[in-house]
Amino acid sequence: MNGWLEPKYVDWLWHGFAVTLELAACAAIAATLFGFALALARSARTAWPRRLAAVYVLVFRNSPLMVQLLFWYFGAATLLPDATMAWLNASHVVALGPLKLSWPSFEFVAGWVGLTCYSTTFIAEEFRAGLRGVREGQHLAAAALGLTPFAAFRHVILPQAVRISIPPLFGQYMNIVKNSSLAMAIGVAELSYASRQVDSETFKTFQAFGAATLLYILTIAVIEVTLVVYQRRSAQTLSRG
Repeated sequence: MNGWLEPKYVDWLWHGFAVTLELAACAAIAATLFGFALALARSARTAWPRRLAAVYVLVFRNSPLMVQLLFWYFGAATLLPDATMAWLNASHVVALGPLKLSWPSFEFVAGWVGLTCYSTTFIAEEFRAGLRGVREGQHLAAAALGLTPFAAFRHVILPQAVRISIPPLFGQYMNIVKNSSLAMAIGVAELSYASRQVDSETFKTFQAFGAATLLYILTIAVIEVTLVVYQRRSAQTLSRG
C-alpha cells in the first residue's frame, strides 16, 4: 500500500481497519452471548419466553440493518437525556495498571448496539439448530444415568450442540465483519469510511477501495482458516477418543 498512497493515507486505512476489527469483535462477542440466551428462550418449555424471543426475532431480523443503525444513532440520541448524551460523547479513560481503556465514541456504541441486535437473531438460530441437532437418544441416555435436567444439558447436550453450531457460527462472524461496513453511514470511522475519505482526498479510487477490499478478504480468510484448523483438531480429538 505504501507504493500506492502516501503514508498519511495508509495510516488512515490501517486505523479504519483497526476500528473494523474492534467493532466486529465486540459485536461478535455480544451477539454470541445474547444469541445463546435467545436460543434458550426460543427452546423454552414455557410459552412467554418463546413469545418474547419470537417478537425480538420478528423485529430485528426482518428490518434492514441500515435502518437499525440509523435508529440507534439518531433515534436513541433523541430519547436519551441530554446529560446522558453528554456523558457518552465525553472522553473517559479507565486505567488498569499499564493498560488504559478509552470509552468509544457514541457513533461506535450505536454501531455496536445495532450490529449486535441484528446479528443476535442469526446467531440464535445457529445455536437453536445445534440444540435440535442433538439426537433424542442423548437426552434419554442422560436421564437414564440419573442426571438432573440441568446437569444433562450442561454435560451432555450443550457440548454437542456447540460442536454442531460452530461451523455456521463462523459464517455469521464473517457476515458481521462485512456488515460492519454499513456503520460508515452513522459516522463510524471503520475501513469503508476510511477508504472513502482517502478517495475524497487523493482521487485514487482504485488504490483506496482496492486496499480496503484486500483487508476485508484477508480478515475473512483468517476466520475461514481458523475454522478449518478447529475442525481438523476436533476430528483428531474424536478419532483418538
